[in-house]
Amino acid sequence: MPFARLATATTPTCHIGLGLAAIGRPGYINLGRTEDLGEDRSVEALRARTHELLDAAYVQGVRYFDVARSYGRSEEFLADWLNARPSFDDIVVGSKWGYTYTASWTTDAEQHEVKDHSLPTYERQRAETAELLGDRLDLYQIHSVTPDSPALTDKELHAKLAEAAAQGTTIGFSTSGPAQADAIRAALAVTVDGEPLFRTVQSTYNVLETSAAHALAEAHDAGLTVIVKEGMANGRLADAYAPDVLKAVAAETSLGCDAVALALILRRPWAGVVLSGAATVNQLSSNLHAAVVDLDDDQLERLATLAEEPGAYWEQRSRLPWN
Repeated sequence: MPFARLATATTPTCHIGLGLAAIGRPGYINLGRTEDLGEDRSVEALRARTHELLDAAYVQGVRYFDVARSYGRSEEFLADWLNARPSFDDIVVGSKWGYTYTASWTTDAEQHEVKDHSLPTYERQRAETAELLGDRLDLYQIHSVTPDSPALTDKELHAKLAEAAAQGTTIGFSTSGPAQADAIRAALAVTVDGEPLFRTVQSTYNVLETSAAHALAEAHDAGLTVIVKEGMANGRLADAYAPDVLKAVAAETSLGCDAVALALILRRPWAGVVLSGAATVNQLSSNLHAAVVDLDDDQLERLATLAEEPGAYWEQRSRLPWN
């Protein structure tokens, strides 16, 4: 598996990845984007920002980069960067299919992305991804699987995914919503010719949304690499928006709320890679301090009180504006 390259890495930040959801398109649901991105959200402005972040991440030891077909031009931006750096052969690249970007490079579209887990969508998007990333793609995931997703039961799709796996692409899935644990367990049961289909799972987990923890531990025990997304709860755990308990613990560590929030996830024995969704180089550098945060039992107990009921968490997330 490509993640074996991360397992043998020795840099403190080797288990922190960089996701491009927030900078591959002008509109996203993270809080504080006006301050982070300013007014210029042109293609070239976000291309330059993406390349700046990728450079900073690589220099600081990050080796996993996460994109998706629905993240605007994230695959294109990453591909441009990789093509200019052919000697960077220690990088692991993951992308996702299943959502189509429909916002036409605006922040006020009526609909920003359309979900479709059908075989025709997979074949179309796989070809689009291959055209951009070619053999630099290591991992291809089904984007936001839920318990009712047809991707869990479509045997023809499973066969096509197994073909891709046989050709060297690791196959995984991501999850979203209050029933993440159910989706994870259902996906773990998917097999092709008696062999498990999925080798990675990417799920939302943070100090506010902990409901998938046990299922992620089960996935880890089954041999899957666990990738954690939305560790900052779409900005709700950043300094400007963080709950008082998190601010207090961060003050005790002399680091930012973001570093503490991500450090909490890194402590989980099942967490293989934790994604930073930074939009600026300063945010990225602050996020990477998570690798050196040491939390004591009292601090962990206080942070545990912040967990929300999953339905309430996802309801609030659904109300975050695209901006």
